[in-house]
Amino acid sequence: MNRIDLFKRDLEEKRAVKVIAGIDNFNKELVRNVVSAAEAGSASAVDICYDEEIISMVREMTKLPVFVSSIIPSELANAVQLGADAIEVGNFDALYKKGKRVSANEVLDIVNETLRLLDGQKTFICVTVPGHINISEQISLAMKLEELGIDLIQTEGAATVSVSEAGARGLLQTAEVSISNTIELVRNTSIPIMTASGITTTTAPLAFASGASAVGVGSCVNKLNSTIAMIAVVKSLVESASRKSSNEFVNI
Repeated sequence: MNRIDLFKRDLEEKRAVKVIAGIDNFNKELVRNVVSAAEAGSASAVDICYDEEIISMVREMTKLPVFVSSIIPSELANAVQLGADAIEVGNFDALYKKGKRVSANEVLDIVNETLRLLDGQKTFICVTVPGHINISEQISLAMKLEELGIDLIQTEGAATVSVSEAGARGLLQTAEVSISNTIELVRNTSIPIMTASGITTTTAPLAFASGASAVGVGSCVNKLNSTIAMIAVVKSLVESASRKSSNEFVNI
């Protein structure tokens, strides 16, 4: 069984946990710490930026499947040649921080150009559906991605949310849009859905209960100050995925 098959197994069992180092995180030491924590915490995969040295470093230090995220088709195609087990169109949070937005058509353009560059090479591909576009556009985009043979869709939404509460209420507010997008996409497509963007140990169980096959977690791990704390959070996420509730929210 190769690396990506391990992720596919967890995906099929609807308990996959992907730890995201960050699409704009080029700090090798921080990436190393995040990946180490992901492996020690028994995560299903890690997600890193496109950087040849970082890809090489991560491939050598972990047996976990390695996702490489970018919005540049040539980087995504080259990441496969460098040893990425999966590529991801996204994450877009780095763009949102700069005040930019990406449309459904732009996402399709990136995907189609990436597929052209891959020239039929079999690769596991995940695509982030922008959380700021309306849900009908998200569903339409997801259906088109399904026709293209995309393996996994990632939701988002935290960048569109204005959090007004502290504590658990704030965590729920942050995750609300991404989880609601998950429910709609699960209802309308056959592609596995990974809920990401603002997901934490508090809200990950809600994502799985909403029909997600996976969660993608970034800041709740990579913003911590110690590897020990990172490992503890990853373990908690993996444990909650393993004992997740049935998909009771999907039929609401």
